[in-house]
Amino acid sequence: MPQTHLIAANWKMNGVKASLPIARTIAEQSRGLNARVALFPPATLLPLMADALQGTDIMLGGQDCHHADSGAYTGDISASMLKDAGASMVILGHSERRHGHLEPCALVARKSLAALRAGLEPIICIGETLDQRQAGLTIPVLSRQLADSVTSDLKGQAFHVSYEPVWAIGTGLVASDAQILEAFALIRGHLDKHFGTNAPQILYGGSVKASNAAHLLALEGVGGALVGGASLTVEDFMPIIRAADTAPV
Repeated sequence: MPQTHLIAANWKMNGVKASLPIARTIAEQSRGLNARVALFPPATLLPLMADALQGTDIMLGGQDCHHADSGAYTGDISASMLKDAGASMVILGHSERRHGHLEPCALVARKSLAALRAGLEPIICIGETLDQRQAGLTIPVLSRQLADSVTSDLKGQAFHVSYEPVWAIGTGLVASDAQILEAFALIRGHLDKHFGTNAPQILYGGSVKASNAAHLLALEGVGGALVGGASLTVEDFMPIIRAADTAPV
């Protein structure tokens, strides 16, 4: 059965209390649209946003979590803490974590299991750098990330995979249709092989915006979008949600 597109808003390190009206307006304007919408604000906003969005269909998520359930990990946040704060999802393995915090695939896999233990639905990100693509390494890089980050331990669980070419994140560059379809074919092959009929949706991320959302979401196999900068304002984000509402599933 076709699945509704998932539109995930990664606010990254943006947003304070004054940003709550943005979330409320998104909830109001997306009511009745055929799209799953999830907001991933900074952890400091999760409890406030959960209260503000109570009774709406908007889901909330964390931008990362620790692999342990609790312990002496100064500055970190556990999956159970995110759950307690109102989250139902979590982004893991984002390139800004993989590269900026040197997180290896094995750690992403451990975090995914921690998320599932807490009842969170992980979005596991993979993607190649510009150097890797130019060196012709896209397929082996994605294959390794899939094998080591999206493991068989996830079988039977609810999760998503997001393909985000690192060179397209926040740059204004967007992968070509051929590049996206090639990556999605590889990812879908891995997921179908290891997860069968329960294989999850695949999202695309990387400079998704109002002007290209309808085209990207209409590409074969694209089950949604992980949106960065364009999710920070109602004016930029709502056209993406509306594009999902009318996109083929």
